[in-house]
Amino acid sequence: MDQLTKEAIRYLGYGRHAVDDQTLKLVADSFWNLQTVISRKSVYRIFALERADEEQVQFENVEIHSRNLGKNLAGCEKIVLFGATLGIETDRLISRISKMDMAKAVVLQACAAALLEEYCDACQRQIAEELREEGYFLRPRFSPGYGDFSIQYQQMMVQMLDTAKKIGLTLTEGCMMAPSKSVTAVIGAGKSHLACHRQGCEACSKKDCIYRRDTL
Repeated sequence: MDQLTKEAIRYLGYGRHAVDDQTLKLVADSFWNLQTVISRKSVYRIFALERADEEQVQFENVEIHSRNLGKNLAGCEKIVLFGATLGIETDRLISRISKMDMAKAVVLQACAAALLEEYCDACQRQIAEELREEGYFLRPRFSPGYGDFSIQYQQMMVQMLDTAKKIGLTLTEGCMMAPSKSVTAVIGAGKSHLACHRQGCEACSKKDCIYRRDTL
């Protein structure tokens, strides 16, 4: 089982339970269907980080109040605003399938989430290569809505990145993203090296979570 399939299975909540052949076939078919419609796009901007502590994060006349984000950015000198999407056709495919077969739609959702994560990881590797030439190393991605980093900050991020024009990503009044298979994130860059940027499950103490990535 390849890593992408493992991620989709994780999003489906199987944990370490065995996966039946029918589900594996649904996953394989879903990836094939998604590859025919997805349109991967991303955008990022790099700013000098003026302050990052337990009180607030400051850069480019922006103030963010989040202890979790401040901890994530500790020791950083630069901040990267990042946005990515799989495109509106992904949403349309999932919506169309959900009207005919909800089980298939659930698998499609999981596979799309895995594809988006894979794409974001690839984008982050490219950004890391760019900044490494300047002597910087990236921290984990940190998205609005995680911990005490309010989802309301997504409005600021899509404006500063001009995501509507550049990648077709907009927000609803409730700060939900459209297309839904999209992400915004903050990435810190500092002079000290961290070996791995994927710290979601690795840093989480909830060992019995059904969505937990295998970190052994």
